[in-house]
Amino acid sequence: MGIIKIWNYLNGYVIIKIEGLTLERFLNLAATKDIYLWDIKRIDYTLLEMKVSIEGFRELRDIVKKIGCHIEIVEKKGLPFTFYKFKHRKMLGIGIFVFLIFFMYLSSIIWDIQILGNESASTEDILLVLEEKDIKTGIIKYKIDKDYIEEILLKEFDYFSYVSVETKGTKLIMEIKEQDLPPEQIDSSIPCNIIAKRKGVILKTVVRNGNTLIRKGDVVEAGDILVTGVIEKEDIVEEDLEQDKYVLVHADGEILAQTRYSIKIEEPIIKIIKEETGRSVEFKEVKIGKKGFQFLKEEIPYENYEEEIEEIQLFNKINLPFKILVHKYKEIEKVEVKQNIDFLKKSTHIRGVEELNKEIPKEANIQSKDVKYYMEEGMLSTYITIEVVEDIGEKQIINYTREE
Repeated sequence: MGIIKIWNYLNGYVIIKIEGLTLERFLNLAATKDIYLWDIKRIDYTLLEMKVSIEGFRELRDIVKKIGCHIEIVEKKGLPFTFYKFKHRKMLGIGIFVFLIFFMYLSSIIWDIQILGNESASTEDILLVLEEKDIKTGIIKYKIDKDYIEEILLKEFDYFSYVSVETKGTKLIMEIKEQDLPPEQIDSSIPCNIIAKRKGVILKTVVRNGNTLIRKGDVVEAGDILVTGVIEKEDIVEEDLEQDKYVLVHADGEILAQTRYSIKIEEPIIKIIKEETGRSVEFKEVKIGKKGFQFLKEEIPYENYEEEIEEIQLFNKINLPFKILVHKYKEIEKVEVKQNIDFLKKSTHIRGVEELNKEIPKEANIQSKDVKYYMEEGMLSTYITIEVVEDIGEKQIINYTREE
């Protein structure tokens, strides 16, 4: 269907109206002479509107004379008519031709580079590596070697497992998949202590190596040394005093402690919501790269408003080197609404537990949960505390310097 429309546009066609009492005969005669008519619409009993090619329109003249109908051209469409307009406007035609050449040139340049899927590596670091190989905005997209880019990134970032490169219009898009790396662990040959990750009350210790510095019931703070890897040598004789009195080992074990996670969530009982009044103003902007130019922008006539930005698509599936944006400013009114207290308690409770669950380790055992509500000065405060039992031990490399 799209090919037929393009063909009709290239050859040119006209939109016509046929008026008379013998419209059915007109259509039958046109079909007999193989004159192609399309988009036929009946406006009323004696009037039809339709489209016909330039050649077909010439052949219709004899039919119209024969049956006594009246024919009228409503609009001329297509490339031949466009060229005819420029016949006596050579400068305008040259200007449009130059614009098309310039447009084609701009469309052949990469104006934006997008990196997708990167988490461990920053977008800035990836772009810096590419820039060192002259792969940056402003490059002609037909000179881009996708395999070469993939090879560069896989070689430079050894934890990338997959890199896909493609161009869409004036955009260079790279999709990256990183390897799922296990948490970094300290090699068992490296001396280390076990320290507390967070505050807690010690419940149980299982130490396989190192000296324990805590007992059941002790309260420890984050950063406290729980198991030391610095062990004092025994049975040192006087002749060996010049030797180091300590031996360094790799401390190992589990330290179970009761810890607490808490959160405070505040919500106003009287909530201010925004409602649109129905009034709005619009301003258009042409944006090239990161620079934008707005035309005929005036002061926004509203004290309270919200802005919406919409991009105008000039051509479907074609990425242009510039964007046309419409900034719409909608006037809003602030309205006070009193919230239901019971509903507010439930919603803050659920939200607080969801936030705490993001912090609590998956392997921790939840022991208790406490929820308290307070209302002061028009504000509902929700306090949630969850107590868990977890391993709070974290290994820390020993930086030991021998004393002289």
